[in-house]
Amino acid sequence: MANTYTQLYAQLIFAIKGRQNLIACAHKAELHQYITGIVQKREQKLLAINAMPDHIHCFIGFAPSLTLSDLVRDIKSSSSGFIKEKGWCKQSLGKKVMVHLPMDNHRFTM
Repeated sequence: MANTYTQLYAQLIFAIKGRQNLIACAHKAELHQYITGIVQKREQKLLAINAMPDHIHCFIGFAPSLTLSDLVRDIKSSSSGFIKEKGWCKQSLGKKVMVHLPMDNHRFTM
């Protein structure tokens, strides 16, 4: 009997409120590491991450058992708290998140 393996992918874009340039280049590496830790703690795969001054792109591979909205919530709340705790930004980072699910999610049979 064949086993089925499914891997889903999503591109998440977290935008700063008002698209203000609040992510300094000096903090990008630490922010990337922090968000990577959030995704890995949920036992998912962060395949790519890049922070721009006004938004962050994350490309994530995730299992169908994961509720994507829960992962987005965890990334948003934890990273916002981390940024505020570090004193990098005093204001709200915003609530806008765009999610792109590629049409070609992969399903493999082994």
